Amino acid sequence: MTPTKHNGLMDPKIVAVPQGYKGLYAFHKYWGKKPHEPITYIIEQLSDPGQVVVDPFVGSGTVGREALLQSRRFIGSDINPVAVELTRLITNPPNSSIIKEAVFEIQHRVMDKILESYATDTDGEYASHYLWNQSELLNVWVLSGRRRVERCPTEHDYALSISFGGYETKRVRPPKFFSNPRISANTSMGVNDLLTGRAQRNIDILIDAIKAQPKDAQSALMLCLTAASGQMSKMVFAVTNRGKTIGKVSNRIEVGSWVIGYWRPKVHFEVNVWNCFRRRTSKLCNAIADGDPLSTTIASQNPLDVISGSSQAAVVLDDAVETLKGIPDGAVDLIITDPPHGDRVPYLELSEFWNSLLGVHVNFANEIVISDALDRQKNHDNYVGSIQDFIDQIPRVLTPQGCFVLMFNARQAEIWAGLDALRPTSGKTKTAIEYLGYFPCTYSARSVVQDNRRGSLNTDYAMVFAKSASGWKDKLAALSKIPGWCWSFPNDF
Repeated sequence: MTPTKHNGLMDPKIVAVPQGYKGLYAFHKYWGKKPHEPITYIIEQLSDPGQVVVDPFVGSGTVGREALLQSRRFIGSDINPVAVELTRLITNPPNSSIIKEAVFEIQHRVMDKILESYATDTDGEYASHYLWNQSELLNVWVLSGRRRVERCPTEHDYALSISFGGYETKRVRPPKFFSNPRISANTSMGVNDLLTGRAQRNIDILIDAIKAQPKDAQSALMLCLTAASGQMSKMVFAVTNRGKTIGKVSNRIEVGSWVIGYWRPKVHFEVNVWNCFRRRTSKLCNAIADGDPLSTTIASQNPLDVISGSSQAAVVLDDAVETLKGIPDGAVDLIITDPPHGDRVPYLELSEFWNSLLGVHVNFANEIVISDALDRQKNHDNYVGSIQDFIDQIPRVLTPQGCFVLMFNARQAEIWAGLDALRPTSGKTKTAIEYLGYFPCTYSARSVVQDNRRGSLNTDYAMVFAKSASGWKDKLAALSKIPGWCWSFPNDF
């Protein structure tokens, strides 16, 4: 097994070959997650215990969790509400007993009511999956003990489905979609396009049951619902012809998952909502079962509390520029962040399904991104200007020995133009910050999009900058041990 620690610190060799997502990092399918190993190494080598680490684009919250695990203080922000909720969860998880008690109460309150919508014409038997070809029901799967039984649909199965066909959600906020062919979205799309009437009805039941639980459990359980929601939708495709690339084709039909975007395949599964929710709550409970070390985090929603030392963490719903503007001069020791890389991932548009389930509204106007949704007017010029506004704030908030690590990659030179002020050979006006080098940041898990999209990128660059390069001999020695470390600026786009 490859060692992960050396003398109590992260082994630099593991930075280049991160493991798959585990524990709380595997709890939610957030877009563009980064592995924790390089982040751990950066925090250990470029900051000291008690110092302030900032991530203005928190995403799935990995930087925040690793900073706190390494006894640093943390400030994070994101314009995406589900990202903020997720980061708050993994930086200050609830006690597993609280979640287990709440799930037990929900099960007692609503499980039977939900399962009745999947009842078969055999007493005590419930469908786990329905296989549809558009409106034609092809197959029904039932669990018999641990065995899956596949059978032809009956008139009862059709009638039961039709009985919920006219149901429209009363608890899910109407989502706001833009016409974006890149993610199969359009402005006329609504909840009915993504969820069957049966799923909407059962999700409403779950939301009501969650809202009846103690406050300490509600946020975590709503995140469980969002994490499970893709499998509750019409976006679960049927996997066929598994093994065709190696000449061993299987006739078995397998359950796919929500991959990316809002593609709704003609042949798809409708999955039992209760089973989806229960699996996700079990995954959360297992991740925090032994008592999470961050369950006692002193958390705030005011970054100044972290600066003053009265709290250990603050995660706020705000855009990156405004977050940095609210931080005093010279107050931050380390900034690690992974902003949107041009048009690679339209985070808010992809997260709108989750945010509609949470019932929260989204500030699309201030997102820093290039979007194929033309009506958003999130074009190249808008993106480059916004990234430059973000970069302009960094030297001001850093301490004299502070540093900045930017994870980034793009195919197009025009997207890299947003970083021109950081480029050491740039003839343009530069920020008061020095470039030190980069190392390749490999993903922990590949995706269908990375594998199949033409010209897809397989790694990011972790670029390291310092307020002042003086006194960096030991730190640079540690960084140079990372496989693939390079002193030049990335230039292969």
